[in-house]
Amino acid sequence: MFQRRTKTRAVVFVDGNNWYHALRAIRLVDLGRLDYARISRKLLGPSRLWTGTRYYVGQVNQAEAPESYAHQRRFLAHLASTDPRISYHLGRLETRVVENDAATELLAVLNALTQRIDTRVYKDLVALAKRHQRASIKVEKAVDVMIAVDMVSIALRNEFDAAYLLSADGDLTPAVHEVRGLGKSVYVASPRRGAQLAGAANSYVRMRAEWFADCWP
Repeated sequence: MFQRRTKTRAVVFVDGNNWYHALRAIRLVDLGRLDYARISRKLLGPSRLWTGTRYYVGQVNQAEAPESYAHQRRFLAHLASTDPRISYHLGRLETRVVENDAATELLAVLNALTQRIDTRVYKDLVALAKRHQRASIKVEKAVDVMIAVDMVSIALRNEFDAAYLLSADGDLTPAVHEVRGLGKSVYVASPRRGAQLAGAANSYVRMRAEWFADCWP
């Protein structure tokens, strides 16, 4: 008598910010309506048992950006309501002041001019360069660490046989090596190239826009 074969248990890990920008790069629109249950099932196929999808993203600061905060909360609420197996996990966003290399270079060029240009134009260009010499940007913190720790700790608890990582971030390569060293399979998928992850994973799926045609409700 033949014994029934047990399906391979699989968990999907989504690097939200990296994944979002990868989707934008292939010109997908209406990203907030993507159905992550459909995406998960399609990635896994019929031979694997989908046990969870974990979406990681930096939390928008409500006081600094109330509209963006409200938009993110709506998206996360929609995401969690899609299927009980889907959860979200929040890192943080920090404001950093960085030098704008283009503005600094423009100032250097203006200061080194050997030919006269219109005084008004010169002053306008200098003012423009100085105005944009420093810029405030948002830097996502803790998310990569959270993904890496969760992938390894969940593998150690033997709660999956295969991990699907939606990211092209090479910083996650050590976690992929560690999970595979625990006897688990790791599959990486992204519209972006990810040479480091491709070399570490069991396989790397380079996704095209048409792949998502049936991933909206």
